Amino acid sequence: MAAPFRCGFVAVVGRPNVGKSTLINSILGSKVSIVTPKPQTTRHRILGVDTRADYQAIYIDTPGLHRQAGKAMNRLMNRTAAQALLDADLVLFVSEAGRWTVEDQDVLERLSTVKVPVIAVLNKVDKVHPKETLLACLGEMSARRQFAEVVPICARRGDDAETVAGLVNGYLPESEALFPADMQTDRSEEFRIAEIIREKLTLDLRQELPYGLTVQVERLERDENGVVCHAVIWVERESQKGIVVGKQGSRLKAMGRAARLELKQSLQCPVHLELWVKVRENWADNEKDLLRLGYESP
Repeated sequence: MAAPFRCGFVAVVGRPNVGKSTLINSILGSKVSIVTPKPQTTRHRILGVDTRADYQAIYIDTPGLHRQAGKAMNRLMNRTAAQALLDADLVLFVSEAGRWTVEDQDVLERLSTVKVPVIAVLNKVDKVHPKETLLACLGEMSARRQFAEVVPICARRGDDAETVAGLVNGYLPESEALFPADMQTDRSEEFRIAEIIREKLTLDLRQELPYGLTVQVERLERDENGVVCHAVIWVERESQKGIVVGKQGSRLKAMGRAARLELKQSLQCPVHLELWVKVRENWADNEKDLLRLGYESP
């Protein structure tokens, strides 16, 4: 008799910038979430659907949980991550091997009320030196709470991602698939295009500015010649506009070209990108503006 099919939601949580999105992208073998070295890159709840012969795991990529949630956007991101815990059948708690912070401790404390199994994923093991200390890292994590599993990985490595995927199956409830087998994410094409543009901006701009900008696709048209996309880059202050545009438009052109090349490869067709930079004062601290710009309030 064949084993029953399993399906469930897997919340991937942790402090900002520990590799949650990298792990999900690696498991799926596809980029459903943008990735940069800077915190707050993931701002939305994004589903990544991994369908195999005998199970379907629906990964919930969440914003990193913030200790200091000063702006409305940070508070909304914290609520989004907290809601994912309520929806989950399994939790992957991602932290960095050999580096434990107060923000990691905050996330761990949030998990104290979670009733479903929690797997501790120690990421970035490639940065642990000397390698003999990894055993101590695993022991320290195991002592912090009763985890279903404690797994050391490097999320960028495909074989390590497969190790995590293999463990997940055993904790999912028996259920029919909730999404079509060929579906990898619940997000629209417009959303994914806006995120790719924001990724290129975040990679290029200095440390503080990426947190004050967002991208909104205003128009998307597709015909036999490819895709035409009109998008607005929103910043919080007039002084930020010139930084994004750059001298004689150089930064905006370079960033637009990088985004267009990735989108051309992703969409498998020519892409024409029209970008504008506009100011909306303090949009990141105004919940009504956040909702207008596509952020969700759980």
